[in-house]
Amino acid sequence: MAERPEDFNLPNSVITRIVKDALPEGVNVSKEAKSALSKAASVFVLYATTCANNFTLKDKRKTLSGNDVLAAVQDMEFDMLLEPLQESLNALRTVKAKKGDSSGKSKKENLESDRTVDGEDDEQEMEVYQNKEENQNVDEL
Repeated sequence: MAERPEDFNLPNSVITRIVKDALPEGVNVSKEAKSALSKAASVFVLYATTCANNFTLKDKRKTLSGNDVLAAVQDMEFDMLLEPLQESLNALRTVKAKKGDSSGKSKKENLESDRTVDGEDDEQEMEVYQNKEENQNVDEL
């Protein structure tokens, strides 16, 4: 368990990337602002986790699910986040379902073969796969 409040802060690299993606080019952000954003994000995550855990406990379960998080976000009155979170959760579930359907093929092969069979360009799923693959490459460094 964490011993200090700082142990709950998100990594500075993650905060920097999120801030950089959210702001227009040429905008600089001070270290103090990044630190404040990191603390605010950490508090939000802890609050959302606590609210989601309350739904889990109310249903007499021990495992916190994506639906608990969605219910918590709605309970916290952050309705503007519900649709993007639901879309992300659906995309994750789709990728996991396809992963479970694999018959010895790699994820990339499954996504590419599904695209040719269906005749659809399922770019969102491929993007999720590529982002996951890039994150794994970064972790290996």
